Amino acid sequence: MGRLVNGKWEKGSIVNSDSKGAYDREQRTFRDFIGKEHPLYKPESGRYHLYVSYACPWATRTLIYLGLKGLSDHISVSVVHPDMLEEGWGFDASFPGATIDHLFNFSYLREVYQKADANVTTSVSVPVLWDKKTSTLVNNESSEIIRMFNASFDELTLNKEDYYPKHLRTKIDALNETIYHDVNNGVYKAGFAKTQQAYDDAVARLFTTLDSLDKVLGTHRFLFGDQITEADLRLIPTLLRFDIVYVTHFKCNIRRIKDYKNLSRYTKELYEIPAIKNATNFEHIKRHYYFSHEGINPYRIIPKGPREIF
Repeated sequence: MGRLVNGKWEKGSIVNSDSKGAYDREQRTFRDFIGKEHPLYKPESGRYHLYVSYACPWATRTLIYLGLKGLSDHISVSVVHPDMLEEGWGFDASFPGATIDHLFNFSYLREVYQKADANVTTSVSVPVLWDKKTSTLVNNESSEIIRMFNASFDELTLNKEDYYPKHLRTKIDALNETIYHDVNNGVYKAGFAKTQQAYDDAVARLFTTLDSLDKVLGTHRFLFGDQITEADLRLIPTLLRFDIVYVTHFKCNIRRIKDYKNLSRYTKELYEIPAIKNATNFEHIKRHYYFSHEGINPYRIIPKGPREIF
């Protein structure tokens, strides 16, 4: 693992902690937006390229949106190898599902960042949305990329499905905040905690929120009724990784998703949607977490189970 500092690769842990030993996720660096009103980044077929990892829940969101919004024929994709070691994310098509770098044939994802900005200081994360026309990185924040995919290309694809409807936006934003801090990032806070107190706090908040979501799903098919929204699509990648990775690897073992009546039903139903199933690769997920996090799993032993994911 490592990060770019003034354009140079520095090896070392990318796990940042605060003074209390709690995991502190770094903010993303490139935050521009594609839209028909933007002076530079217009929605065009074939113009943009997406770099992703099947292992990463944040990148999985963007793949789900590609499928749901009919963007797969308009935005090309490269998939990194699931191992993230001292050189960071790399390209190696020898692992099933991983690809080469289709644009530049680079060996490492950091080279894409360096091409965009030779002096950049940043973590090298996925997803990455690249503009072929200007040869630069547009955005590497998944929550913003899925907003672009939700609406910016509608006139091109004629797909008007809206997962961020105006009448629910305030409620979606509020629930997204809770789910992000307590669940999406909460599992990382538990897994990367460096003190018992930091771990205890993260796990308590994680399972309090999961308990609350399970109650909501006892009366709703999805988080806001019968309509799938952005909140569901931001939650599901974490739920799909929970029992096979987070329970064991990140010590989130108070309950499994399988133990929740409503969350387990909800997870199964969403997984059967082709765009979600196609964006989910359990072999990449298990390989990445158990093999890449040497500090947690120093011998890189990958568990065989669970036999049943749901």
